Amino acid sequence: MYPGLAVVQALRAVDDGADLGAVDVTYVGGLGGIEETLAEREGIRFVGIPAGGVHGLAPRRALQNIVKLIRGWWAAYELGRRERPSALFATGGYASVPVALAAWALRVPIVVYLPDVEPGLAVRFIARLASRVAITVEDSRAYFSDQKVVVTGYPVRADFHEVDQAQARETLGLMPEEPVLIVMGGSRGAQSINRALGKVLEQVLDIAQVIHLSGQLDWPWVRDRRQGLSERLRQRYVALPYLHDMGGALASADLALCRAGASTLGELPFFGLPAVVVPYPHAWRYQRVNAEWLTERGAAVTLQDEQLGDMLLSTLRQLLTDREQLARMEARAQVLSRPDAAARLARILLRLP
Repeated sequence: MYPGLAVVQALRAVDDGADLGAVDVTYVGGLGGIEETLAEREGIRFVGIPAGGVHGLAPRRALQNIVKLIRGWWAAYELGRRERPSALFATGGYASVPVALAAWALRVPIVVYLPDVEPGLAVRFIARLASRVAITVEDSRAYFSDQKVVVTGYPVRADFHEVDQAQARETLGLMPEEPVLIVMGGSRGAQSINRALGKVLEQVLDIAQVIHLSGQLDWPWVRDRRQGLSERLRQRYVALPYLHDMGGALASADLALCRAGASTLGELPFFGLPAVVVPYPHAWRYQRVNAEWLTERGAAVTLQDEQLGDMLLSTLRQLLTDREQLARMEARAQVLSRPDAAARLARILLRLP
């Protein structure tokens, strides 16, 4: 979702010789998700269609979702026939497949963007229909027909470019000179990370301030855990279920503890933020590949879920107390950044025939 929003922001800002005031964007996504809320917040029209995944499901559930996908294709086809879009920008996920098929049937040019290192089934399929395939990192070229591919980097939101660390720390109530750890797991949170942090929270707060974005599911007990801390430690612990202004939180941090979703390939390098990445063990293999990519380049340390209990505290302590190592990781993360990625993707869309 967020790469798409970043590209929309860039479309509104890029001066490419086109009448950008005439650019009209519609976000087509699955019914019943968070996408509609985020699109509306950005002032983007949202159209929901039926959709569902089929990979790894029981046969009956997979069949039900195939029916949803067929219905989604028809809804997307009817929408496209009425409105005749100039281009489709797809970022993968099961809801994008029926939309891409409808665009292909209507001869609408498609740009598919791969946010991860390794493509999933949806991106692999859509790439066959697409005019251009945009990728985050050079290593992903191996999965596609080379003449279609362009390396753009991961598009970050426009407000990330305007963040000042000192102001962000002041806004969050953090002390300016002490190290800051940000812990995050997406809008729903990462339960294993939350629980592991909860067990060593006092020890971590003794060496760093913590921004903890727990997600909605774990928020009740995280809130209670904070209330049980001493007054001194509570002042060092910013706990929230969700934060829309992620730019300020990321800019404030010296180290991240997080999953290895696609955003880690763009947002962490953009802020030069070293990380301890914990791949989600039940999400195919793409998070493991993302984690390996960052770790091999010296920008991150990888821990597996099953290692959190034994190794989390020692790993955090080692990194947070070794400013030279953090500085080396920061420099290596910054080398991976492509801050103009959103603008590059916007120009690709505007220049489609």
